[in-house]
Amino acid sequence: MFLTLANIDVRYAGNPKPAVHGVSLHLEAGQIGVLIGPSGCGKTTLLRSIAGLEPVASGHIQLSNRVVSRLGWTEVPEKRRMGMVFQDYALFPHLTVERNIAFGLYGQNLEIQNSRIREVLELVGLEGIQNRYPHELSGGQQQRVALARALAPKPDLLLLDEPFSNLDIDLRERLAIEIRAILKAAHATALFVTHDQMEAFAIGDVIGVMHEGQLAQWDDAYHLYHRPTSRFVAEFIGHGVFIPGLRSMVNRRIEVQTVLGVLSDESILLIPEDQLEEECHVLLRADDIVHDDEAPVKAEIVRKAFRGSEFLYTLKLQSGEIVLAHVPSHHDHKLGELIGIRAEVDHVVTFAGEVNSTS
Repeated sequence: MFLTLANIDVRYAGNPKPAVHGVSLHLEAGQIGVLIGPSGCGKTTLLRSIAGLEPVASGHIQLSNRVVSRLGWTEVPEKRRMGMVFQDYALFPHLTVERNIAFGLYGQNLEIQNSRIREVLELVGLEGIQNRYPHELSGGQQQRVALARALAPKPDLLLLDEPFSNLDIDLRERLAIEIRAILKAAHATALFVTHDQMEAFAIGDVIGVMHEGQLAQWDDAYHLYHRPTSRFVAEFIGHGVFIPGLRSMVNRRIEVQTVLGVLSDESILLIPEDQLEEECHVLLRADDIVHDDEAPVKAEIVRKAFRGSEFLYTLKLQSGEIVLAHVPSHHDHKLGELIGIRAEVDHVVTFAGEVNSTS
């Protein structure tokens, strides 16, 4: 089974601007997809349209070989063979774990129900708690029960809407890794919505960044971080800043002149020729800047954040530009101190246009 969205628009009555516009994506069978973006970007609306809770205004949604939504027709949610895990888990407080899971198996005989309940409880690591009630479980256990209930009918697609948002940060990251393992063991195809980047990176095979109702990029975490296709994605994913640069072609290689020296990367040869020899924005991540006492370029420490094994330094160059750097925490320099830095950039990411020195 797989999911395909083709040029989807979703509109709400009374609002001339679509909540979702022109979204196309493809999720392979067995893949875990994640939708991420700022509040109000349309990611939950898109998930609801896939679930059949919102009609589409244009385009179509296809699950495997069947169209489940198109203009003028929406297959009802209960016929879509999709499981849903909600933000608040939506467990029935008066039912035991076993009966909560059995809710998704309505109509099957008792022997098949009991067998499947044992299977999914083992899958989510909750054997032996089938007779407990939701209030007797921790938040992480409740989340696993909600997942088990959604998996029990063996849905073609599993949808999860901010499933970890009610949990503390440490539990969220750990549970994301564990649930990814559970979904892979179940050979499930799943689509998450989250606002947490680390959660998205921990669980997703492919991640979609939403912006103002549109899908800005649909890619794996590595390419979102190192090869963003728009300035919005570059700014939204990870820590990074932009500094001015001047692109030019030298011996069939693109080179970018910056205050930190010349940056070069063979993989940016795809820049159109009419965009060469021009000012540009150069993306620099904190891991692109190396602390080096012997480096000729000096920068002032204007802010520092302790991260355990490292500091995240915010540095001001003499030219006024701001850069970030991860520095091992035994290099505990004071605010206002000048340190030597150099750029060590494997992936040069540029966007056309003049850059303000304060950007």
